[in-house]
Amino acid sequence: MTVVLGMDSATADAVVAVSDGDELVRDASVAPADGRPRHAELLLTEIEHSVAAAGGWERIDRIAVGIGPGSYTGLRIGIATARALAQARDLPLVPVSSLAVLARAINQHPSAAGRPALPVIDARRSQVFAALHGPDGEVILEPMVIEPAELAGRLAGLQPPLGAGDGALRFAAELEAAGVAVAPSDDAVHRIGGRHVCALGAEAKPAPAAEARPVYLRVPDAKRWLERDQREPG
Repeated sequence: MTVVLGMDSATADAVVAVSDGDELVRDASVAPADGRPRHAELLLTEIEHSVAAAGGWERIDRIAVGIGPGSYTGLRIGIATARALAQARDLPLVPVSSLAVLARAINQHPSAAGRPALPVIDARRSQVFAALHGPDGEVILEPMVIEPAELAGRLAGLQPPLGAGDGALRFAAELEAAGVAVAPSDDAVHRIGGRHVCALGAEAKPAPAAEARPVYLRVPDAKRWLERDQREPG
């Protein structure tokens, strides 16, 4: 059995879990406090708790990390942490798509009923990060950053999917008007689950730590602001 330490920081939640084969040893998700994510504050603490629950670092076979798309700052913290731990502990590192993690949870939802899975992460600026996966996890629409109305147009003529994620909640009206079934707002499927990070991490092939890079899909705000300031005179 492969023991996987999984983590994801693409959204506001700091997600850490450990699985031992098909057994979930620990699954923790730390929500923001006062609207502020706590990745930098608590990610390492949750990792140590999870590793201890698995029996110590000697029991960990590989590390899986969500590489986005998602929050620029959150992704940098999570991926840097995973890379450092993998190198320090000489462990294989497996980068996984945060949208694919959400899609896996959607596909296993009781309401999925063989429909495609539409994971949607809020990208701010009135946009979302989204993809479309088939019932078996195959990618139908590649990850994209897109306005909700345009996403609705991309879904036209396709089998209506089950949508979830914080972006699906924020733009539920637009998506539902396009035929998307959005899971109820209190459903856990809207939050990235550590168990699914571990599951994808167990299935995928490891990559060199240096190749685990954030998937942003668009220019980060800080770089965009710098380029704007450089263009403006004075």
